[in-house]
Amino acid sequence: MHIAMLAGEYPPLWGGLGSATYHLCNFLSNMGHEITVITRKLKNGIRPSIKNVNIIEVNWLYAPMAFTRSYGKNAIKALKKLNSENSIDIIHLHCPLIALKEKEILSLRENISPVITSLHGSWLGERDGIIAARTHKESAVWKNPNDLAILLTARYYSKFETAAAKVSNICVANSEATKNDFCTRYSLSNQWNCEVIHWGIDESLFRPINHENDDDKLEYKLARQNEFGIEEDGQLLLAVGRLAARKGFSFLLKSIPLVLKKFPNAKLVIVGRGSMYKTLNKQAKKLGISDSVIIESGMEFEQLAKIYRFADLVIYPSYYEGQGLIPLEAMASGTPIITVNNGPLPEMVDESVGALFSPGDNGDLSMKIIEELDDPDLRKSQSINGRKRILNEGTFTQEKTAIEFEKLYKKIKSIN
Repeated sequence: MHIAMLAGEYPPLWGGLGSATYHLCNFLSNMGHEITVITRKLKNGIRPSIKNVNIIEVNWLYAPMAFTRSYGKNAIKALKKLNSENSIDIIHLHCPLIALKEKEILSLRENISPVITSLHGSWLGERDGIIAARTHKESAVWKNPNDLAILLTARYYSKFETAAAKVSNICVANSEATKNDFCTRYSLSNQWNCEVIHWGIDESLFRPINHENDDDKLEYKLARQNEFGIEEDGQLLLAVGRLAARKGFSFLLKSIPLVLKKFPNAKLVIVGRGSMYKTLNKQAKKLGISDSVIIESGMEFEQLAKIYRFADLVIYPSYYEGQGLIPLEAMASGTPIITVNNGPLPEMVDESVGALFSPGDNGDLSMKIIEELDDPDLRKSQSINGRKRILNEGTFTQEKTAIEFEKLYKKIKSIN
């Protein structure tokens, strides 16, 4: 099949939506499909190459939120031209980073091919996450132009999500939480055609340390000591994600002083790009924990994968996610995960692989971290269970995700 992916984010922009789209394209290509990705024109950077995956770049308005509409209009033009040259079998939209009207989607269905829409989350959910972050006194909520635009315009742009949900041939939510969120917010009928397919991760890249392998053990010891200054009896806590208010890193920092009273040699490493780098460093200094906090502004996937398996715990304090891939990467790496007990996270995480805490409760998070660090046998069991959940259940691998989407493409194509 020739599948047209309309994705407003695509590598080298490695956000959740861009990363998921890229890996889906890679597996679909290996399955013998031809893929054309229509995405926003790069300001800089080089796109990774995949066999049988072609990239069409379109212009877009360089403005928060408004880019989704300008990109959407230009993507439709490119899509029509592409179809006139190379007939398209399936159109796959990736919301919310594309804004199309009902009549535009219906026209695509009528004149080109069936339309499948992936729901990666909702703008109103993003807005509520930012509001929650503000309620819990997260830093820099008003300083980030993207967050500010979401706060002010999410209601307006949500009408485009409603359009996609109502008139696509089928929608695919990335979690039960996202599906329920759309049903509740947009009053969708019980007959709404929506399935749930979780995005998966690369279980070969994110793998546990092999304690039987001398090279692995040596690298583990040297990396912890030389790169992060972890003492022999120290602990490495890892947090990964965009440095934005709704990711909860400011809240996480407030939970660390209590942890350090019990484990004074613990180090927190935060890996991510974003506008809060300086703000978080200042906060760590103000809390008196700057010697125990390292903030990395980004790194290659291979290096990040190593830190996942070298860590004692991964902590994911996000206020809102459509799904969230960080917990899955931790589980695949054999590292216990601590995250919030709301939204989609409990669909992936329970006490057998980590711990859940109440959003906004610093004391609860501190105690969960301490309880995990205090029980090496528990963490060893959670490490084994996490890896098994990724591999044995197979729900959370990129290959399984691609297989499920291929089935859906064939099903929709056969009845249209």
